[in-house]
Formats: sequence, structure tokens, C-alpha cells
Amino acid sequence: MDLFSVFTMGSLDFLAVLFTVTIGVLVLIAVILFFIDINQTEDAVRRNYPVIGRFRYLFSTLGEFFRQYFFAMDREEMPFNRAEREWVYKSSEGVDNTVAFGSTRNLTPVGTPIFVNCPFPPLDEEAEEPPAVVIGPYAREPYAASSLINVSGMSYGALSGPAVRALSKGAKLAGCWMNTGEGGLSPHHLEGGCDIVFQMGTAKYGVREEDGGLSPDKLGKVAAHPEVKMIEIKLSQGAKPGKGGILPAEKVSAEIAKIRGIRVHEASISPNRHPEVDSIDDLLDFISEVREISGLPTGFKAVIGAYGWLDSMCTEINKRGPESAPDFITVDSGDGGTGAAPMPLMDNCGLTVKEALPMVVDILIRHGLRNRIRVICSGKLITPAEVAWAYCAGTDFVVSARGFMFSLGCIQAMKCNKNTCPTGITTHDARLQKGLDPEEKSHRVYNFVKKIRYGVGIISHSCGVRHPRALKRYHVRVVQSDGKSVPLDALHPPADAKAA
Repeated sequence: MDLFSVFTMGSLDFLAVLFTVTIGVLVLIAVILFFIDINQTEDAVRRNYPVIGRFRYLFSTLGEFFRQYFFAMDREEMPFNRAEREWVYKSSEGVDNTVAFGSTRNLTPVGTPIFVNCPFPPLDEEAEEPPAVVIGPYAREPYAASSLINVSGMSYGALSGPAVRALSKGAKLAGCWMNTGEGGLSPHHLEGGCDIVFQMGTAKYGVREEDGGLSPDKLGKVAAHPEVKMIEIKLSQGAKPGKGGILPAEKVSAEIAKIRGIRVHEASISPNRHPEVDSIDDLLDFISEVREISGLPTGFKAVIGAYGWLDSMCTEINKRGPESAPDFITVDSGDGGTGAAPMPLMDNCGLTVKEALPMVVDILIRHGLRNRIRVICSGKLITPAEVAWAYCAGTDFVVSARGFMFSLGCIQAMKCNKNTCPTGITTHDARLQKGLDPEEKSHRVYNFVKKIRYGVGIISHSCGVRHPRALKRYHVRVVQSDGKSVPLDALHPPADAKAA
């Protein structure tokens, strides 16, 4: 058939020819795939079932999305279910997030928190703003912070530039701090003008010498920025305790390499601990060194597993004097998330914040250091009830990473380590980043913080206190295996304090 005949034939004839050609192409492709599959030796399924065996991988890939949108119930998904994500989405959009008819949450599973409402709650006009808490009284520049929830450590590199700018602008609007994550201080962090906690990971990105050691000069320059309020030394994190950070090569752009002080387009793997910190004495010495150089409150972040070292640390602090103590401890949860982590560590290593937070608070009380060392906690705390539980358990501050990612529009696509994030949050693909407008998303961040504060305030008023920092362990009960609940202070009795 010549070209002229194709253009002059009727529409039905043309469709018939097109259909015939399409079928022919598909058959040819199937034949080629058949011979490829039957002759390869890498995959037994494809070798035994050529062509058809390929559908297994297609269905496996599509199954993840079908489960999320069609089959999973509102409270079934992991790590965050649809009900939790929808609460954040609606809160961030500033729309009504009340529910009708009844809760879809099952209140009988072990560990469910039940807040104890009082018969005569404070009137709305009697409610108070949470008081500011001073961190680092022995630092040259102590930091007074009041926000109930703040942005946890997420590096530029793990997050895109637009995402970091949106978080920075949103944190400024909301009056909360933003943690840089271990990837160094970037211009994107500074752009919004919010308070910043500089996190120093084991690779000391942004403040490192060529050999990976601490550069006092670079640390001093970071601390000189008026936005930087505290230094957090990361010992470990919940998603990968005992393992350093992982930044895939495709995310190491020229800009990120310059900020971090590493080689461009090469995967960056951080040491699994700070080489110069191998004991309690080393840790306290290092904290003192960093605080002296920076002049800023300095503490550490750790996921808790073994905990006897915390008692040993407190004993040594009391020998040295209170000025030697870390100004804060950030307690990360063993079920924390990250862009990339080995599954054995992600799934089965480190205590959850529900167990670790009361434990750390009690250790500090027993040694009379609770008011000296502030406590920050993180770990899947993205709704008012979870944040309120943390204040009942004894925290001074709550930080969240994934809650703020949801506020930016994260859809839990689980592609954080692939540079293919469809929302532009964890990718450096310029095409995908276009969908994330920092100005618009900053207002979503603000709305999320506002709704958290409002929701935690509602719970605290229902419990009979005038602000969330007044919540105590007896204000929440925890469901047990027999279906009954017991007060949190019965599960974690008050520690014997020398002087809290």
C-alpha cells in the first residue's frame, strides 16, 4: 500500500490498517521478549514463563498504589495511615478538619492514649499561651523558645531547594525553629529568616576539615549567623541507629557538594559515629568544645537502645558540675523515618519514643538534672493527640519531620531515595521541583503549626490545665492488653529526685 492510498482511504479503512499494524508490532515485541526471556539466566520466573512472567513485576509495582488509594482502610496504612495524612492535609490547607458521626479510630489496641478530661475545664478566656523555655543557661547566648512543635532535621540534599525554602519561610511565619539536618547550613535554610538549629552529623558537613574532623573556623562562621540559635550533635537517629547518613550520588549536585564539603556526583556515606567521641568523657568534652566555639546552646540527638550510659553520663556531669552538661537531649524514636536506610535498622533497632521519652526524663530527674537538660522528642508525632501525649510524658519540645513533609504535600510515595519524588519535596529533578511553590507551601506549613497548637490546646484545656506545658502523666491513660487503661504515671512512676 502506497502513501497516497493511506491518505485517500476512508476512516474505517484507516482504523483497520492502524489496528493491524499495532497488533503486528505488539506480536513482534512479544516474540523478541520471548527469546530474551527464555535465553536469560538471571530470573527463573521469566525463563520459565517468558513474557507472561513480566506481568508479575508490573502488578507488584502497581499494587502499592492500588492499596493506597482503593483497598486500604483509613487506619490501616503504614507508616502513616490515610486518616493521619488527611488531618495534616486539611490542616495545612486551612480548611475545616472536624469529623462527623463518629471516630474511625479503634480505641482498644494496646498503647492507645486516652486523655483524662476534667469536669470543670478552664474557660476559653482563661487559657494561656505556653511559656517560653530557656535552653543553655551556661552558653554565651541562651535560647528561649516557646513553640510546641518545630521542624525536625531534614537536610538540604535529602530535601529539594524549594522544599527547604518553603519550610524556612513557613517556620518564620509560625514562630517555630527549623533544624538543618546533618547536610550543612544552606542559603535555602537562611532565606526565610526563621530560627535555626544547626545539626552536626558524624561527617560534620559544612563544618569539617578535609580529613573529616571539626573545623573551629567553619563552625564559628556558621554560629555567627543570627538565625542560628543552637547546635545539635547527632549521635544517631531512629531510622538507622549505628549507621551514618546516606546521600545517593544522583543527589550530590555541585551546590550540595560545596555546602557539605564533599565530592560532586559521588555517594556520601557518613561514619557511623563521631570518630573523636568514644566514651562519656569524650562526649562531654566535645559538647563543651562546640559550645565554647559557637557560644550557642549545644546538645545531642540519639535514638535510645541501651540506656545505662545515660546514668553514667549524668553521674559524670554531677562530678564535673552542671555547666558541663549538654543543654538538651533530642530523643528520637526507633520508628523514625529517613530518605534511605537499611531495612534491618529501620524495622528492628531502637526503642520507640513511647518507651524512650519517659525513660530519659526519669533518668534526668533521678540525677537532679531535669531542669538543667532540656528534652526534645521526635518520632511520628504529627497529630495533636500524639504531641499532647509527649508533653504529658515530660518533653519540653516536640519536633517533626514527616508531619512537615505532609504539610508540603508529600503523598507517602516512598520514593525519597530515588530522586523521583512526584511532589518535588525529595528530588533534585528540576522538572519535578516545579510543582512545589515555596511561597504557597510556606503558608501550609504555618497552618499546620497553627492547627497543632490549637488541637493540643483543646486537649490540655479538656484535661483541666491552662496550657500544654502544664500537662502531666496523670492526664493520660494508656490502654493495656486486657482492654482497660491505666494512668501513664502508673506505667512510669515518678522518679526519686535529688532536685529536679
